[in-house]
Amino acid sequence: QVQLVESGGGLVQAGGSLRLSCAASGSIFSINAMGWYRQAPGNQREWVARISSGGSTIYADSVKGRFTISRDNAKNTVYLQMNSLKPEDTAVYYCNVRGLLSGNQNEFGSWGQGTQVTVSS
Repeated sequence: QVQLVESGGGLVQAGGSLRLSCAASGSIFSINAMGWYRQAPGNQREWVARISSGGSTIYADSVKGRFTISRDNAKNTVYLQMNSLKPEDTAVYYCNVRGLLSGNQNEFGSWGQGTQVTVSS
């Protein structure tokens, strides 16, 4: 009912930048929180950043000051600007979107398909 399409991953050298995008579509009445998670090989998925419907942001300590989350409500899209990338940022990045479905206004929570970010040293 709600689809998320991610883009923007790739290979970058340490110190470089990447911008991830995640566009939501489908039977959406409203979107509340939008966020990013990541999962490195052999590790559990970890939370990276979150932005509320009002634009308030919060970050994991490991990315604070380097990553910026933002959203375009008109496009139902969330972004993650990643600067000063480090090899330890290498992971598959997933977006997560929560909101209400159109029609019945039931809550939904959806995940993107994941996009690989690789940072070389």
